[in-house]
Amino acid sequence: MKSFLLSFCLIISNLLFSQSQISGKVVDEKGVSITGANVYLQGTYDGSTTNENGEFSFRTNEIGTQTLIVSYVSYETYTMVSQITLMKDLTVKLREDVNTLDAVVLSAGTFQAGDNSKVNVLKPLDVVTTASALGDFVGALQTLPGTTTVAEDGRLFVRGGEAEETQIFIDGIRVFTPYTPTTNNSPTRGRYSPFLFDGITFSTGGYSAEYGQALSSVLLLNTINEPDQDKTDIGIMSLGASLGNTQKWSNSSLSANASYINLAPYNEIFPSRNNWIKPYETFSGEAVYRNKFNSGLLKLYTAFDATNFELTQEDINLPEGVHFKLNNNNLYFNGSYQGDLNNTWDVFAGLSYTLGNNDLKITDMLINDRETAVHAKLKFKKRFNNRLKLNFGTEYLALHFEEKFSDLNPGTEIYGYNDNITAAFVEADIFLSKEIAFKPGLRLEYSELFKTVDLAPRLSIAYKTSKTSQLSLAYGNFYQNPNSNILKFTQDLRPQNTLHYILNYQYNADRKIFRTEVYYKEYKHLVKYDTEFAQFDSNFNSNGFGFAKGIDFFWRDSNSIKNIDYWISYSILDTKRDYNNYPYEAQPNFANTHNISLVGKYWINDWRSQLGFSYTFASGRTYTNPNTTGFLNEKTKPYNSLSVNWAYLISPQKILYASVNNVLGFKNINGYQYANSPNADGFFDRRTLQPAADQFFFVGFFWTISEDKKSNQLDKL
Repeated sequence: MKSFLLSFCLIISNLLFSQSQISGKVVDEKGVSITGANVYLQGTYDGSTTNENGEFSFRTNEIGTQTLIVSYVSYETYTMVSQITLMKDLTVKLREDVNTLDAVVLSAGTFQAGDNSKVNVLKPLDVVTTASALGDFVGALQTLPGTTTVAEDGRLFVRGGEAEETQIFIDGIRVFTPYTPTTNNSPTRGRYSPFLFDGITFSTGGYSAEYGQALSSVLLLNTINEPDQDKTDIGIMSLGASLGNTQKWSNSSLSANASYINLAPYNEIFPSRNNWIKPYETFSGEAVYRNKFNSGLLKLYTAFDATNFELTQEDINLPEGVHFKLNNNNLYFNGSYQGDLNNTWDVFAGLSYTLGNNDLKITDMLINDRETAVHAKLKFKKRFNNRLKLNFGTEYLALHFEEKFSDLNPGTEIYGYNDNITAAFVEADIFLSKEIAFKPGLRLEYSELFKTVDLAPRLSIAYKTSKTSQLSLAYGNFYQNPNSNILKFTQDLRPQNTLHYILNYQYNADRKIFRTEVYYKEYKHLVKYDTEFAQFDSNFNSNGFGFAKGIDFFWRDSNSIKNIDYWISYSILDTKRDYNNYPYEAQPNFANTHNISLVGKYWINDWRSQLGFSYTFASGRTYTNPNTTGFLNEKTKPYNSLSVNWAYLISPQKILYASVNNVLGFKNINGYQYANSPNADGFFDRRTLQPAADQFFFVGFFWTISEDKKSNQLDKL
């Protein structure tokens, strides 16, 4: 018995003496003790937690080189690889995790809508429930600060920039023809429906070095990564019909939708100021296929549409009016793959192809435009740690444009050009702490058309002033080649250029957001010509210049009033340009000094309804009155419009929807057309350019068929 006890004591003694003690203290970057941190050896059960003084101590039988892990919520995990014998009396300093929800966000000049964004000024639902938008994502974005109301156009005009200065991307790849064709004094719409998109980033300036060939703004649309279930969507509207279907399998899915729009029945009930011979008619369709792999996602997106119409429009110089006939066909394909190469490397590859054909007849002129475009992009992301991420890549853009023009003179004139651009970019996300972050970037572009190399630096800085607010700064240099209306006649030019300077303040708490931005933009190398319109015999140069400066305000509150969500935006813009055929620097006729939008939505449970309204005010725009001295010397009266909508849930999957744009019937004026020559009294007569219709009415019935019996199309209305 004595021998057994002696042996047992020797074993216990050997075990105790063979064990090593690991000890130390865990503190934050300011030296304050952290209580409750987890401390353990990787791959073992040996470990402990820190006490109220931040201290830890435990014993282990492990020997040699081991990995010590220290972790605590909202802090970066600490890892130490060392000999066990050196893990004594340690002082472990944890750094705050910059990926937490209360960390600083690089957001100067950017509005986001999507589930993956830390700060959502908009939600995906807002894109199509805004009363004035009529289901068009461009219409919804026009209620944000920084945009200008150009009612007769319908495209995005941002911070003193023309519509062509805003570029649209789907899944990171350029869309070359984003808008539906239209005629004079009639607003266009975004060509792609919101049916397949769930994320939107709208940058009004200072955007990433990844994106080029845009002087003012970029709009990024992201298709849905994975649908939740099989379903069918049916829409019957006062303007036509739509049909959509989604099929989901284990690792893949396919969504497709088609729509047919014909304004003939509507124009019979609500005549417009246009004399329609064949009212607007379009057939369109979209589809996206997704396939999930172990380490990535493949998306194939395609869209097409065919549009035609014919009408006669009033013209003060032609008593018989202007005959206008159009046939347009457009095809767009987009393929992308995004995946992980390993734990720290990501890769993205994308390709798009656009084919657009436009047959146009204006009185005796026949014009055929054909455009083909390709965009290819390859980029990589390297995550060194939570505080440093590097993005770099390259892209290639190729555009071929050809126009055939004929009139009463015999023969056909052919104009056109090829524009090939190669670019490389590099950008880093640097988080010094939860309070301060940097995004320096550099973009290099080579234009084969102009034989120029342009270097475009970008920089964003953000500083978190409190848990609910932050300040941001952004600077960027941006280049863009002139558009087809210029390049088809001449290529003896150079890329246009802008410099952006932005200061942003943002508050975000309790479902309330306040943003304000001050900005300044400097334009250089804008195109000038010496005729009334750009034409084959114009003299062109790149000596144009200009500026735009202003302040934007945005306030959104989804919390203070039960079941009510509203936002208010206000912009003040000061801008002048000397470009096109301008004799001197002046405020361009697409720019408003003041723009105000008020949007509200109210859910009424007892009525199973959502009511909404959208009010827009824009100060007058400049025009030239030849009866007085000067250029762009007068302004139109202000623009006013109040729109309302109502969505009624007949059942969980059946919705009746109605909306009225400009419900109060404001008599808005888009501008004036003056006679080419004075009358007998020496004055130039004029006619008022008004919208084709003062009001627009829409009614639709939308039915969803799905397995859960609950899904509906309220998020698309």
